[in-house]
Amino acid sequence: MMPSLAQVIVWIIVGLIGGSLAGLIVTWKRRGFGLLQNLGMGLVGAFVGGLLFRLLGLLPGLDAVTISLRDIVAACTGTLLVLAVLWIGHWYRAGAAAPGE
Repeated sequence: MMPSLAQVIVWIIVGLIGGSLAGLIVTWKRRGFGLLQNLGMGLVGAFVGGLLFRLLGLLPGLDAVTISLRDIVAACTGTLLVLAVLWIGHWYRAGAAAPGE
């Protein structure tokens, strides 16, 4: 089943908000990573966080709003998880590529 245009717009808004919040938390800059990177990270984070929150049954009462607070919190949490995995991967590759090891 294809998502409706309204659902896609909601995903974009939630992703942008979640990505912007995560970018603000990580970079301590008002712009975060920039508009497109905030949006991209937020969309990935919304997917990861939404799946995680639904699987674990976290904050089910926040679903009452169309763009729910639960979705924004899940998007921000998911984005932070994705950033942590990327950071750990970068750190691991940098350590593996160190000369003399």
